[in-house]
Amino acid sequence: MDTAHFYEVRLNWENGRKGLMTSPVLDTAIEVATPPEFPNGIPGIWSPEHLLVAAVDSCLMTTFLAVAENSKLEFESFESRALGKLEKVDGKYLISEVLLTPRLTIRTEGDREKALKVLEKSEAACLISNSVRARIDFRPEIIVNSVQ
Repeated sequence: MDTAHFYEVRLNWENGRKGLMTSPVLDTAIEVATPPEFPNGIPGIWSPEHLLVAAVDSCLMTTFLAVAENSKLEFESFESRALGKLEKVDGKYLISEVLLTPRLTIRTEGDREKALKVLEKSEAACLISNSVRARIDFRPEIIVNSVQ
């Protein structure tokens, strides 16, 4: 990927602490709001904090899928959970760390080492993780499902 790419997002305030996020190249909109932990926050709506953590987690998955394909790693399933830690540091709120816990199910024990290398390479190559200041704590789990 030698050229620059741009991803446009538009946000329109609706009311209170809520807005609607869209992109001219996407069909769906996302309602966003201040999280309920802050004054006048709204529960049950995606917040910027959720979206940041989701960006890290979804980037891991998409990077993993590309690396696994290029490495010819066969797997049965991939799922991941991400937990972002919001705290006040030097008087400013920030997401200071993101705990990533991907779970990969493979078919044979013989693929475990390759699977771990693919996961580690994916985490290292994730452009979103490489773009944020938060510490990324990566704890992969590999499951062998040898039942055929």
